[in-house]
Amino acid sequence: MRTVEEHFARIRAAAVAPEPVRVPIIEARGFVCAEEVVARRPLPGFDQASVDGYAVRSIDVAEAGPDFKGQFGQPADFSMPVVGESRTGSRQIPRLQPKQAVRIESGAPLPALADAVVPVEDTDSDKVKVKIFRPIRQGANIRSAGDDVRVGDVAVAKGTTIGSAHVGLLAAVGKTDILVYPRPRVAVLAVGTELVDIHTTPDAGQVYDVNTYALASAIDEAGGEASRVGIVEPRADTIRSTVADQLGKCDILIVTGGVGGRSSDVVQEALLNFGNIEISRVAMHPGGVQGFGRLGTRNVPTFLLPELTSSALVVFEVMVRPLIRELRGFERFARHRVSAITVNDFLSDPDTTGFVRGKLMRTSRGEYRVRALGAAGTENRLVHSADANCLIVVEPNVTHIGAGETVSVEFLAQRG
Repeated sequence: MRTVEEHFARIRAAAVAPEPVRVPIIEARGFVCAEEVVARRPLPGFDQASVDGYAVRSIDVAEAGPDFKGQFGQPADFSMPVVGESRTGSRQIPRLQPKQAVRIESGAPLPALADAVVPVEDTDSDKVKVKIFRPIRQGANIRSAGDDVRVGDVAVAKGTTIGSAHVGLLAAVGKTDILVYPRPRVAVLAVGTELVDIHTTPDAGQVYDVNTYALASAIDEAGGEASRVGIVEPRADTIRSTVADQLGKCDILIVTGGVGGRSSDVVQEALLNFGNIEISRVAMHPGGVQGFGRLGTRNVPTFLLPELTSSALVVFEVMVRPLIRELRGFERFARHRVSAITVNDFLSDPDTTGFVRGKLMRTSRGEYRVRALGAAGTENRLVHSADANCLIVVEPNVTHIGAGETVSVEFLAQRG
């Protein structure tokens, strides 16, 4: 029997990441950058005002303000002629001479010789001869060329998860498209004589195909591109033709009903045409029996998951989701874990690592509390999966967890 860590290490070793693709920057948010974006022009590209006001030489307004007295000891009337205006987008900038001011908008180019901008609120706002109410230091209210990014700087590093601000930065340095790691294409199908689609009313002994819907949603949440193939008849020729079609266009294949149940033998027999699938016992519950192998000429990682939806979702969380995240280029591909104090008793299988669904809460003091929703023997209760916002990870050799004990908890998807 393999440990969870040993089995996942085998899965990781067999995976081949898709080649990076180039996308327009407007479509890049959420992807991981696959190249180093080096700025070929500075940001900003020229010296500019950071506020509305008047561009001046700071030395010319050093004596402005109430502390400067005129010849009769009264506050001086400090005024300067306004010799022009610089607006955003201006191509012709007024020339500034000593003892002069240029009216300027935030973001507009700075005139030559100007080394400061007096905010409009520190003036009387006149357009001909402006009164300056206080002095200004050199460099005040100016964004110099290259303040944000200089030529040769790395604007967006390889491995960065691109957010909205990164998209803005890429636009600011003139980048129209960018190389990213694509979403892995993940096909999911279910095999079983008892299965019917949700658009059909089940007869006696029939059940809805829940797995492909639940897993397609989980694939999407993990960052994969889900292809829900749906139900496949448990006949070797039908399975072979369906799998052959999917192996040509997916990066990961998931088959439910391939381990345990009436259809498992025919599934495993049909897949022998494409490569070797090993059925393994893994020291985890639920999902202790699962299959994995690489199929087809492209060596597509292929998972055989349990037919019980709640168990299949746990195996997906532990084995498939981290693989999708890693193929997408994320440095951190595992769920975030915290320590929490239990609020109820529950049991676990002593020979395996338990992944028990739980409800995680946070107290007003910032401490985590967790309520177990299901334990060994209740893995088939889908309602626990729907209510859970975490998995409680119980180490082997532990059979009973009492209220008030500290456990390790793995976050599930954010909700609301």
